[in-house]
Amino acid sequence: MQNLGRSLQLPVAVLPAAALLVGIANYWLSFGPNAIATFLLQGGLAILGQLPILFAVGVALGMSEGKDGAAAFAGLVAFEVPVNVLKPENIAAFTGVKVTAVDPAFSQITNVFIGIIAGLIAAALFNRFHSVKLPMALSFFSGKRAVPIMAAFVMMIVSAILFVVWPPVYNVLVAFGESIVKLGAVGAGLYGFFNRLLIPTGLHQALNSVFWFDVAGINDIGKFLASQGPKGVTGMFQAGFFPVMMFGLPAGAFAIYKNARPERKKEVGSLMLAGAFASFFTGVTEPLEFSFMFVAWPLYVIHAVFTGISLAFAAFMHWTAGFAFSAGLVDFVLSFKNPIANMPYMLIIQGLVMAVIYYFGFDFAIKKFNIMTPGREELPADDGKAAPAVVTDANDDKYTVQAKRIYAALGGSDNLNVVDNCTTRLRLKLTDTGNIDKAAIKATGVPGINVLDKNNLQIIVGTEVQFVADALSQLKEANTPVSAIEPSAAPAPAVAKSSATEAGVEVEFHSVANGHYLELDQLSDPTFAQKMLGDGFAIDPTDGNIVSPVDGEVTTVFPTKHAIGFKTAGGLEVLLHMGLDTVELKGAGFDVQVADGDKVKHGQLVAKVDLESIKAAGKQTPMIVIITNMDAVGLLKYNAVKDPITDDAKVLTATTK
Repeated sequence: MQNLGRSLQLPVAVLPAAALLVGIANYWLSFGPNAIATFLLQGGLAILGQLPILFAVGVALGMSEGKDGAAAFAGLVAFEVPVNVLKPENIAAFTGVKVTAVDPAFSQITNVFIGIIAGLIAAALFNRFHSVKLPMALSFFSGKRAVPIMAAFVMMIVSAILFVVWPPVYNVLVAFGESIVKLGAVGAGLYGFFNRLLIPTGLHQALNSVFWFDVAGINDIGKFLASQGPKGVTGMFQAGFFPVMMFGLPAGAFAIYKNARPERKKEVGSLMLAGAFASFFTGVTEPLEFSFMFVAWPLYVIHAVFTGISLAFAAFMHWTAGFAFSAGLVDFVLSFKNPIANMPYMLIIQGLVMAVIYYFGFDFAIKKFNIMTPGREELPADDGKAAPAVVTDANDDKYTVQAKRIYAALGGSDNLNVVDNCTTRLRLKLTDTGNIDKAAIKATGVPGINVLDKNNLQIIVGTEVQFVADALSQLKEANTPVSAIEPSAAPAPAVAKSSATEAGVEVEFHSVANGHYLELDQLSDPTFAQKMLGDGFAIDPTDGNIVSPVDGEVTTVFPTKHAIGFKTAGGLEVLLHMGLDTVELKGAGFDVQVADGDKVKHGQLVAKVDLESIKAAGKQTPMIVIITNMDAVGLLKYNAVKDPITDDAKVLTATTK
């Protein structure tokens, strides 16, 4: 089913061409009759009218070993046999009745559902028989040539079966579709809710085929593009996605960014920005959804509920717009001139409302239930080992470099068996998913990883996944060896040379508590000890009164109260992290005295900490101060001045450009 969902992407990918032709034609025809516009319109409708054949060919190609063209040809043969054998006039000849008395189901035998069945059968025949060798006299028909021939004979048997079972199957499909349609706005909402819930499995495409294409007579996309059906109803299974994909999800992404740890905002911000842009402009939501789908699954359920509400409300108000690819800006603009679109501009208003709902809904849920969205989780401890890698060269583009890093993290060709992809995901078959290096894969910049079972892995890359998949396939086919790269030393802060004497902004740091000064490398946590987050210092406190280390503004108070972010006038972003692994206490033992946006002076009380309760919970209590944006502000010098007798901290200074 995973492979089927991926295979359906190929025929679906041609729909934007149809949408573009139909959209331009409708816009042109709105000014009056025009021969060229009519020519373009018929070109677009020609694609839509051949979707069943495209599905048969696409599924056969996508499900076959090696994505072989012979399988695609067999899919075409497999489709043509039943749809011609079971045409109403032929059924009339078989049964001796008038054409008008033939079961109406046979007038709908040419549909996407039959196309999918034909594609699956053709692919199965190809995978089983494409290497068969016949006796010398029949050798011309050996191998791949045998597959279309076998498909023709097999589909004759299938046609005989369909002669009996197609009418009841068709009636069940129609009844299911009609039952949802009769629910009106509620039905649209239920469809939207389950559409999102099925995204992790890839089975949403199967659900979509019932409502978007002509499987059960609904054909919402085809009818919308062809301007068929009642205005305000046709498009009801599409319209509500526009407010979600263009406005709601990007606003949810902003809420995730706002709740990220200060030292990870830059990383999370780039991820959320890329995902939000793809969602808004093209309607491709998987990079964004997979970034929190598994690490924060309750939030994803909330997203599914919001999507259902959006579709239900748009359907209730009879606001309609349609798409051929997805509910992004491009399709939204194209649908404006479609005569059957009903008040599509109101979807913008609904989108703004959905943006508010998503932002505050996500923000409340993240804080209230301490949901570990991207950037809120503690950074994993470094085990000191370098991630395996493949040597790159100057001719490698960014996709090849990323593919090589993923290839190495997977364990190379010894563990990688099949490379495949859909619109946004690498779909890989491995010898053992337990042998992959998840941290190394995530370090390549991918939004998410989905381990399905022992042998199946999905890596969410984004809309450029095809280029990464092609490079990964080449590495596998060449059986490229994986070589280990020695770990490089953690970058130390730049030490000023002659430039240090130039005028800069000097920031003074003060001790955050009464206690003993510690260098970062004295801490047991390698994330801090190896200065992965930046340079700084720590205090082993003797009491629980914790004060601000700098003059500046409070930028973030973590929901778990164990950390506070500051920003100085010189642009330094400073993190006060109270204790090690104290995020697990979920706020117990911490009484924060400041809030986001507060202006503070060094020495001002910012928190009261119950040191004994923290120690009783098995946690350590060093108060750690880190400069998290050293590279961004161009740090020239960082000096620690300590009392020469007690070794306690007095004043630390940092000079920036």
